[in-house]
Amino acid sequence: MPALTREEARSRARLIDVQHYAIDLDLTRGEEVFGSTTTVRFTTREAGDTFAEVRPRTLHRAVLDGHDLDPAALTDGRLPLTGLAAGEHELRVEADMPYSRTGEGMHRFTDPADGRTYLYTMCFQTEAPRVFAAFDQPDLKAVFTVTATAPEEWTVLGNGTARRVEGEPGRWECAPTPPLSTYFVALAAGPWHSVRTEHAGIPFGLHVRQSLGSHLDDDAQELLDTTRACFDRYHEIFDEPYPFDSYDQAFVPEFNAGAMENPGLVTLRDEYIHRSAVTDTQLLTRAVTIAHEMAHMWFGDLVTLRWWDDIWLNESFAEYMGYQVLAEATRFTGTWTDFAVDRKSWGYDADQRPSTHPVAPAPEAVPDTETALLNFDGISYAKGASALRQLVTWLGERAFLAGINDHFARHRFGNATLADFLDSLARASGRDVHAWAGRWLSTSGVDTLAPRVTSGAASGGDGGRWRLEITHTGSRPHRIAVGLYDLDEPDGPDGGVRLTPREPLQADIPADGGHTLTADGPRPDLVLLNDRDLTYAKVRLDGDSWRTVRRALAHLPDPLTRATVWNAARDMVRDGELPPADYLDTARAHLPHETDNAVVAGVLDFARHEIADRYLPPGQRTAALETLTGLARALLEREPAGGGRDGGVHLTAVRAAIDSATTPGELHHWWTTGTLPGGRPLDHELRWRLLHRLAVLGAVGSSDIGAALDADPSATGAEGAARCRAALPDAAAKDAAWQALFDEADTLSNYLFKATFQGFWHGEQHDLLSGYVPRYFEQAPALAARRGSAIAHTLGQNGFPRPFTDPATLALGERCLADASLTPALRRPLADELDDLARALRVRRAH
Repeated sequence: MPALTREEARSRARLIDVQHYAIDLDLTRGEEVFGSTTTVRFTTREAGDTFAEVRPRTLHRAVLDGHDLDPAALTDGRLPLTGLAAGEHELRVEADMPYSRTGEGMHRFTDPADGRTYLYTMCFQTEAPRVFAAFDQPDLKAVFTVTATAPEEWTVLGNGTARRVEGEPGRWECAPTPPLSTYFVALAAGPWHSVRTEHAGIPFGLHVRQSLGSHLDDDAQELLDTTRACFDRYHEIFDEPYPFDSYDQAFVPEFNAGAMENPGLVTLRDEYIHRSAVTDTQLLTRAVTIAHEMAHMWFGDLVTLRWWDDIWLNESFAEYMGYQVLAEATRFTGTWTDFAVDRKSWGYDADQRPSTHPVAPAPEAVPDTETALLNFDGISYAKGASALRQLVTWLGERAFLAGINDHFARHRFGNATLADFLDSLARASGRDVHAWAGRWLSTSGVDTLAPRVTSGAASGGDGGRWRLEITHTGSRPHRIAVGLYDLDEPDGPDGGVRLTPREPLQADIPADGGHTLTADGPRPDLVLLNDRDLTYAKVRLDGDSWRTVRRALAHLPDPLTRATVWNAARDMVRDGELPPADYLDTARAHLPHETDNAVVAGVLDFARHEIADRYLPPGQRTAALETLTGLARALLEREPAGGGRDGGVHLTAVRAAIDSATTPGELHHWWTTGTLPGGRPLDHELRWRLLHRLAVLGAVGSSDIGAALDADPSATGAEGAARCRAALPDAAAKDAAWQALFDEADTLSNYLFKATFQGFWHGEQHDLLSGYVPRYFEQAPALAARRGSAIAHTLGQNGFPRPFTDPATLALGERCLADASLTPALRRPLADELDDLARALRVRRAH
């Protein structure tokens, strides 16, 4: 189906208004198709022609105002509606629609654990016509009434409260919705295991497939506590009450996104229902997702963007509010440390690639839905949320919230633009928010702030004043805190060092220049720009401050401050200013003393997957992995194994020890004894992780993988087995994996496709894999075109041959990228991966 252009959407919105959809789905027609009958009532303002979108397996009938249309007129998913007179119209479309295995449209999943089948929709952006006939654009909102026929033992969930129809077995109807965009329509059907309650007069529900039911029961209290706390906090800060009749959260299988904000029926990936021990950081991530999707009930669902150039009005706000509200309302008070470590780096990396774009691009830069889909990235989420955090710092929270509430009141159940929102903020604050937005939201790239400290002696000296000059490379104004810390080396048997904070400075850095501050007393040993991480900019450390960091980083008193320093070091490595080996040395010195798991996990991940695998020359990779293994052991010796769900740093260290092992001996002992350091049991997640690493190292075979799958015949087990089989250092295993990935039968689901690629490429198997690198670039374009955007994105991101960080791979990739027929869904991740490869080569040359 061709991408809908912005001009086509504008033209259609000028011609028609849509009042109501009646959607009737028959989910009893077998494993390949479901029945879809859609009746749409709409009006035209004047005589004219338009089209509706529908993507059926078979179009049985289309009727416009009582007259049959020719089914053969349907072309590329568009059904022409010609000769429309001004006034009221009704379109009825009857079709068989194909089920999806790629997480788009109506996804069908049969659980290998028990053979039960589950269905759910993902109508996001352009996928609604895979489920029902629609005028598929966000500014044609309508009321939806959905009915469905399902197997009798199933439960059906929808945007409105769903109930069984009395006297009609298997028949369900959902309450009519308020006006919604087509991409929010949701249905989930199957023999769900459900936990239900009520809060503030609203029905709440949690739903998961039966084989995860006991795990949901274990998690339900925390999930509901988080949901209720966020719900109450949003009602404290928003004047507009929750705008829908129920709040269900369905944890669904093989979901491509983290979650989807369908009004009244949020769908989330069911990996969030944990079968094994997890860290507090993982629990925080899940809680942030819950808070993020709930924020969308207002940002996106109540007030919706008019066109896809304004996705920041949805995603940036939900991202910011998710982290902020979770910190204010729940036990997860350290959300912004996790954001700094995990999300901020995602934004910084995306913003330094050729594919970067403004948070709020010009409308002409988003000419169609295909282009818009590529902008759901680290810029629209992490950078946009960072911009909002800086905006709140500048405006103040009271004015910010007043502007939000004005926006909701003016546009409830309608559509709005960036200009509309900025008008609301300007009214509430009296500030020139439009000018601020021009600097922050309409520009791309990352600013850099660097300090120059002069005058005065180091602490303990006689200097009476010191001077800080902040150099600003970029185009945005910044309001930041400048952290000041003194190094203290106490005498006595404890020894050690401490960093004592002084009162921080505040700096307002103009968009077009730097800033100078002077202060009394000796210069601090550490001067840290953007302490507390209030703005979005790379920061540098002066020489004295870096030397202090190398001695005492772990002794900074606040984890968010430590995260800011680690991010500075990360950026210096990526920009070729700090040797990767120095980062590893700093990690070896200070990470064993780190108490915040988000920081530990972030540093280990960067060191493992970027420094060891890419930034260091291949000859230094094994030594780097041994360093990380030693670091993991040091953490394990310090940190006792946690019980149940609070493994924290110990669990992170166990995972790092497995992933960085260079020889199988110790791992094989863990595998055969079923016990890990500290007495931690080998649960499902760790068992598959361990088996995967043993497969990479050639210490297990197909029979071991088969036995593990027999012991865990779940969907996660099937993915683990696919990952392990693809990882075996055997020519036949690699060939079989390649055939499964690229064979035109296309039988792999989205999750099995990703798992197979996760197992395929490994630096330890360089010689065995070298012949597949040119084959990847030769075969990927056709596969992406054949299987659609979700698979294409995975193919570009997870399928890229990352172990081959060399000029030959770069040349092959650039030649592939020059192919004009490459689908956008593959072109974007492929371009990003090639840019990362080129950066890694620059880092190597710099040192």
